Formats: sequence, structure tokens, C-alpha cells
Amino acid sequence: MKESLLEILCCPLDKHELELEDAEYEGDEVIDGTLVCTECGERYPVEDGIPNLLPPDMRDKSPA
Repeated sequence: MKESLLEILCCPLDKHELELEDAEYEGDEVIDGTLVCTECGERYPVEDGIPNLLPPDMRDKSPA
């Protein structure tokens, strides 16, 4: 994912901004890392360049 995507992404639980932590890059693309809500602190993984913004209770049930 492009880091500029953070300008339009928000926490699906409370609609606050997300910050990128522990980012790993390949060129100008974020390949792995964690998106963290600035308000509630919920964490969303970025894996293989794809942010997983499912709520925590649905994230564990999603097929691999």
C-alpha cells in the first residue's frame, strides 16, 4: 500500500485517524506493518501490502 493512503483511511470502529507503526517498505510501498488508531488504540495489520481493517472480532474468523 502507498503511505499516502493514510490520508483517507480511518479506524472502522470510531472513524479516527490511523498511524503507521513498524513499517517495512519495498521501494515506496508499505509491505508489512501495523495501523494504529490515534483514539481507541485498536491495531490493524498490514500484510503483503494489504491493510486488514476488519474489526477485531471479525478478523480472526476471516479465511486465509
